[in-house]
Amino acid sequence: MAQLWGGRFTSATDRSAYEFNASSSFDKKMYREDIAGSIAHAKMLGKCGIIPADESEKIIEGLIKIREDLETDALHITDEYEDIHSFVESVLTSRIGDAGKKLHTGRSRNDQVALDMKLYTRNQIKLTDRGIFDLQKTLLGIIKNNTQTFMPGFTHLQKAQPVTLSHHMSAYFEMFIRDRERLDSIMNRMNTCPLGSGALAGTTYPLDREYTARLLLFDRGPTRNSMDSVSDRDYLIEFLSALSIIMMHLSRFCEEIIIWNSNDYGFVEIDDRYSTGSSIMPQKKNPDIAELVRGKTGRVYGSLMSLLTTMKGIPLAYDKDMQEDKEPAFDAMKTVTDCLREFNGMLSTMHFNNAVMEESAKQGFTNATDVADYLVKKGIPFRDAHSISGRLVLKAISLSTSLDGLSLSDYKEESEAFEEDIYEAISLRTCVEKRSTYGAPGIESMEKIIAYYDDYLKKGAEEYSDMQI
Repeated sequence: MAQLWGGRFTSATDRSAYEFNASSSFDKKMYREDIAGSIAHAKMLGKCGIIPADESEKIIEGLIKIREDLETDALHITDEYEDIHSFVESVLTSRIGDAGKKLHTGRSRNDQVALDMKLYTRNQIKLTDRGIFDLQKTLLGIIKNNTQTFMPGFTHLQKAQPVTLSHHMSAYFEMFIRDRERLDSIMNRMNTCPLGSGALAGTTYPLDREYTARLLLFDRGPTRNSMDSVSDRDYLIEFLSALSIIMMHLSRFCEEIIIWNSNDYGFVEIDDRYSTGSSIMPQKKNPDIAELVRGKTGRVYGSLMSLLTTMKGIPLAYDKDMQEDKEPAFDAMKTVTDCLREFNGMLSTMHFNNAVMEESAKQGFTNATDVADYLVKKGIPFRDAHSISGRLVLKAISLSTSLDGLSLSDYKEESEAFEEDIYEAISLRTCVEKRSTYGAPGIESMEKIIAYYDDYLKKGAEEYSDMQI
């Protein structure tokens, strides 16, 4: 059992207690972050003359070699080490000698783990953002190609008014814009460096915390309070909250795809590569990817609630409870990136049955509001026009037809204001295209939105062209 402490103890830790306490089985994910933080710390110690410059260089070379060996599988992290920090320092010392024992000068595992988790989370935010960005590119392709693909819009899962597939997909594009804005806000707020806070009260060594923060690309510099630095997990709670909202958006999208993929709707067909069959029913083609994404949403919610519950009763500063932040957080992060990848694959290969959607939009009296609007333009008050349109719907139901199928005499029985042009006024194309206010489904409006999305994604592409993830 390799530990970084023990001088005041007279007996070894009980084996089961050691295993219960250890975190190497999961915090080994952070070996890159731990080594990056240690390299920065060693550079600062040498720069400030806290340790000799040659020993600083020796430590840095040793850490780089450990990282290389881990990435080539020449070295493995085993359960004899309590945590990733113990592993790195122990291996370093075994390789370079006593100089390795000086690496921990002026720091504690408390600020070390706070740093590692921030660095890991920062990278995961970038990965999540990239996943959403890629999904938005797929969405924009669908939006551009379907500005005149008519479909019913729904409220209460009942047909309400005709829209376009382009407009419907744009609603999800907007959700994902907000998701990326949340991630950007979290990234900005968390971008302060805790290293140098010690266990909770700083250190007597003359550390240059600003230098360390710059080395680790913390744009907002070092944290301002050492107690808060080691006990802060707000950024992680915020990230899990943002991940939960992302999953909520994906789940809503999946719910619609599952409905649209059903035999009764037939709006879409999911590609075979993202479908599964039945072990007993040969005809089945199931939307399992969409269902799994929908199901995994609760898993991510659970991670958020787990961390909130863990943190709610912790006094300042660091407590071992906070070790429980990692497993649910790691699971949520991986779940969301996996879901974004698979959902994007499913969406990009999915076939839209445009004719079926258009025919569905013609049913269900989705143009009833347009009948009322027609009468308003003839000078009839909207409330009266609404009532007349409702009576016409009732008449169409009794005749088993649509509003388009009623005769002009049927219309005139309800109001003499109706003329032959009512049929053009309530045609599917007219109903959609005359809705041209900004944000509406009309083609004129959608062209403006598409231009905005093009510019939005162009800026994102420029950011990712030189971003290391």
